Amino acid sequence: MDYARKVADAILSTAADAVIASDSEGIIRVWNPGAERVFGYTADEAVGRSLDIITPERLRKRHWEGYRKSMATGESRYGEGALLSVPGIRKDGRQISLEFTIVPLRDEQVAMTGMVAMMRDVTIRFTELKVLRQRLAKLTERHAGTP
Repeated sequence: MDYARKVADAILSTAADAVIASDSEGIIRVWNPGAERVFGYTADEAVGRSLDIITPERLRKRHWEGYRKSMATGESRYGEGALLSVPGIRKDGRQISLEFTIVPLRDEQVAMTGMVAMMRDVTIRFTELKVLRQRLAKLTERHAGTP
């Protein structure tokens, strides 16, 4: 095994973030230990299943429209390396807030064959930010009109 492969394997197996690779049909092909921690599914439970297992039901139609368009055109409306924020769903049904980056997978002819997503659960941070914004709004409201 070459050095670069060893580094990639080490990162994939120890990263705190979820690393999920899906094929052109949206079937999960890679599910690292970070994904197990974030979503609650083991690799055995997730690999071979649709991305629907982590996509909230109300967002699935839009998700699949974008996914299929990306596979057909080879382009994503999200730039490589762009940090995105979306809700996700855990095995226990709890909704979580995610930040993630997408990397397209391409064949030798540069056709898109799947995607890799690196995802982080930011639920606690988003909740704390929401509370801070509410407190700031109350303070601003109290002091409105005060010289």
